[in-house]
Amino acid sequence: MNKRTNKLSLVALACSLSLTACNQETTSTLGPDYGNNNDTDTDFDQIALVSNLTDNVITPTFDEFLLQAQAQTVAVDAYCAAEKSFAAGSGDQASVDSAKSAAQQAWRDSMNVWQQAEMMQLGPLLEQDGLVRNNIYSWPIVNTCSIDYDVVYFQEGTVNGQPYNIATRTPSRKSMVAIEYLLFNNNLAHSCDAGSPPDWNSWTDSERVIARCEFATEVAQDVANNAQTLVDAWNAEDGYAQALKQAGTEASSIESAHDAVNRISDAMFYLDSKTKDGKLATPLGLFSNECGGIACPEAVEAPFSMHSYDNIQNNLIAFERLLTGDGGIGFTDYLVDVGDQDTADTMTADVATAIANVSASENSMQQDLINDEVGVQQKHAEVKAVTDKLKVDFINSLALELPSTSAGDND
Repeated sequence: MNKRTNKLSLVALACSLSLTACNQETTSTLGPDYGNNNDTDTDFDQIALVSNLTDNVITPTFDEFLLQAQAQTVAVDAYCAAEKSFAAGSGDQASVDSAKSAAQQAWRDSMNVWQQAEMMQLGPLLEQDGLVRNNIYSWPIVNTCSIDYDVVYFQEGTVNGQPYNIATRTPSRKSMVAIEYLLFNNNLAHSCDAGSPPDWNSWTDSERVIARCEFATEVAQDVANNAQTLVDAWNAEDGYAQALKQAGTEASSIESAHDAVNRISDAMFYLDSKTKDGKLATPLGLFSNECGGIACPEAVEAPFSMHSYDNIQNNLIAFERLLTGDGGIGFTDYLVDVGDQDTADTMTADVATAIANVSASENSMQQDLINDEVGVQQKHAEVKAVTDKLKVDFINSLALELPSTSAGDND
C-alpha cells in the first residue's frame, strides 16, 4: 500500500482547519467540585435519569446484542455448511458466496450493536478485569497469529495435552475480532512472523477454509454465550440494572444516586480514550503506531472488514443516546437543571456534527488515510470537540469525578 509523501503538509493543513486536532491541550481549568465527590445543589431527580438510561438505552442495547450474536452464530454455521458441501462436490460456488455474504452481514449487524454497548461498560462488563467484555470483543488486543494457532488446536481437539475448550482460551484468540479475521480475510496463509501453526502448511486451501469456518462457528457460539452471561447478570432481580436504579437504598451496593450517575458518566469516557485516541489519533499518527508515528492504514480498528468508520459512528450514536436520554431524561436535562444550558446545547450539536461527518464517509478509513488524511483529521477534531467539553464543563457542572483513565489527562 503506497503512502503519500506529503503527510506533513497535510497535517499542517488539518491543524489550520481545526487547531484542536493537532494542539492536544485544552485551555479550560477544573472547577472547585472536581475530585471532591460533591453532589449538585439542586433537586434534580437523578434516579429518574439513571432509570431512563438503564431501562431505555442500556438494557435494550445489551438485549439486542444477544439477539444479534445468536443470529450471527446461525449465519456463520450456515456458511460453514455451504463450504463443506462445496468441498464434498454437492454444492456450488454461488451458494458459498451467498452464505458467506450473509455471515459477514451478521457480523456487521452484531458489531454495530456491540459498538454502542462499548459506550456502556458498567457492572458485569468491568468485573474480572473486563473478562466478559473482552471475550466478546478483545480490541485493542489483537493477535491474528494466535487465532491461526487456535484454528489448528480446535481442529485437533487438544491444546497443551488437554481437551480444547474455547471458554478457557484468552480473549485475543477469539471474540468478534477473530470472527472478523476468519470471515473477511481471504489470504489463506497464516499471519505468524516466526514459526507456523502445526499442520497449517500441509493443509490444502480447501482444508484451511473449512478449518477457519469451523473455528469461526465455535467462536461465534462463545460470543453468544458471553452475551447471555452479560444479559443474565444485568437483568437479574439482584442484577446491576436494579443496583443502578435502586442506588442510595439498602437494596443497592451503589452508595448514592449521584454515584450511579457518575458510573454511567465514567462509561461515556470511552469516547475519549478509545474512540478519539485509539480509533482516530493512533491511525493518524498522533500517537505511536506500527508505522512509526505517521498515518497508518494498518492501525485502524477493523482492517479486514473495513468497518472502522461504522464502529466510530456507533460509538458516537451511543454517546448521543446517553447524553440526550434518547427521548427520555438524559444528561442534557441535568445540565440544564444546574444552569449550564450552553454545555448541553454545545455537546448535543457537536456530537451530531461528528456523527454526520463520519456517516457521510464514502470510502473506508484505510482509503482515507491514504487519499484524504485531512478528512480523517477533521473527524478526530470533531470528536475531540465533544470530549473536551466532556472532560471539563460537563464534569464540573454536574460535580462528577473523572474516571481514573482520564484524570490528569488534558489531551
